[in-house]
Amino acid sequence: MKLGIVGGGAWGTALAQVAAAGGPVTLWARSAEVVDAINGSHANPAYLPDIPLSRTIRATTDAADLADCGALLLVTPAQHLRGVMANLPVTSQPLILCSKGIEAGTQLLMSELAAELRPGAPIAVLSGPTFAHEVAKGLPTAVTLACADEALGRALAMRLARPGFRPYRSDDVLGAEIGGAVKNVLAIACGVVAGRGLGQNAAAALIARGFAEMRRFGHARGARAETLAGLSGLGDLVLTCSSTSSRNFSLGLGLGRGESAEALLSNRRTVAEGAATAPVLAEAARAAGVEMPIVEAVRELLAGVAGVDAVVERLLARPIGDEAR
Repeated sequence: MKLGIVGGGAWGTALAQVAAAGGPVTLWARSAEVVDAINGSHANPAYLPDIPLSRTIRATTDAADLADCGALLLVTPAQHLRGVMANLPVTSQPLILCSKGIEAGTQLLMSELAAELRPGAPIAVLSGPTFAHEVAKGLPTAVTLACADEALGRALAMRLARPGFRPYRSDDVLGAEIGGAVKNVLAIACGVVAGRGLGQNAAAALIARGFAEMRRFGHARGARAETLAGLSGLGDLVLTCSSTSSRNFSLGLGLGRGESAEALLSNRRTVAEGAATAPVLAEAARAAGVEMPIVEAVRELLAGVAGVDAVVERLLARPIGDEAR
């Protein structure tokens, strides 16, 4: 099966590298510079410097070149997915969603957005603990590949599977998406803990209580608990809450050190998805009657309406409650 990759950033390029080991790949990118580098020197120095890419990856700036692909992996930032999909060929190709977020304004998860824009197109979600540079190097990881169609999910998993890239199948599409979206916001909070020097105990406690928030929101949206406890939820949460390789953790690290969100976000070439997701997630949680105090604290920090010390003090002053709730 020929696969199309929509997005020429670090994660899109890493997935193209994985997919190229099992068959032909066409990668679409908006940047002619990225396309020329991939086709000419088999590299993407803008996003994955010093990593040689497969010579079988063909890059293009023309979305029409994706029309003959058997499936498309959509790897654009969540807030840009609607605009990018509007320019793709209108086909019934299966769509594998690899972006992690909730659309601002609509509160739609990426699968819900894709279903709205491509009614009838089969949809899958790929999510899990995946730093792009490690995946591109062939270092081992495992991911969730969620698809309601069991036969399609099995075929996609087999097409993408490599010795160092292990897709585990699921039919819980919403659960896989919710884990990926929520963990980005919680990673910002963990970065704040590190930047403020609050210690490893605080970091571990925040991950556990953040996971409780993820479970509550997931339950309200119909996700299964076992999905959230798997690779696309807890697995990805642990990864992104503990490393400066995470863009979201690094953003929180700067906030914890007293830098402004505006300055931190303006100096980035790559996208910290949690920054856009935090206000949308907080709003969606309030609408669903779900308590997510850590998410709300991150929203306030990013909006500049409260400082680090104030939100930490408020979180620590919350009433003592039942851990299971």
